[in-house]
Amino acid sequence: MRRPIRILGIDPGLRRTGWGVVAIEGNRLSFVACGSLASDERTDLAIRLLSIHDGLRRVVAEHAPDEAAVEATFVNKDATATLKLGQARGIAMLVPAIAGLRVAEYAPNLVKKTIVGAGHCEKAQIRMMIGVLLPKADPASDDAADALAIAVCHAHHRQSAVLRVATPCSPRMDLEERPFSAAAVAAGLND
Repeated sequence: MRRPIRILGIDPGLRRTGWGVVAIEGNRLSFVACGSLASDERTDLAIRLLSIHDGLRRVVAEHAPDEAAVEATFVNKDATATLKLGQARGIAMLVPAIAGLRVAEYAPNLVKKTIVGAGHCEKAQIRMMIGVLLPKADPASDDAADALAIAVCHAHHRQSAVLRVATPCSPRMDLEERPFSAAAVAAGLND
């Protein structure tokens, strides 16, 4: 019998980055752990990003996930805030990739639709449905609840995400060894 597959969901943010780990075994989904990483707004951006990096490294080391999923960034009216969120999201994608995990990305509306059934909903609805889907989960913050929602979304959509990637590659491979070309990436063939 194979061990359950652990999925790390990450809700990236510069102030707080939520994380949640679930396990799937067949069609059974179970809660493993969740939390959030806070950075000090009074420190330099580089130190805040380092704090997120170090916190996520500890989560990956402690919970040994097999796969990871990150919420995709949406663009808002504040370009500076969007750029900073993108930097935190880059860290959220980099840490599991360095650990050799495949990292999937999901649009916020897909996460909400998967969890609640509608692409637009309130945070309270996500928390309520996480309580239904993962009865042992008791996230202390909306960020942790959102991260669990991202992990659950990946658990539901992971087979189609795996099928999109024909040949996995190690993040430690040289660019020439990777099973895709720059032209394929530019054409969107290897997302």
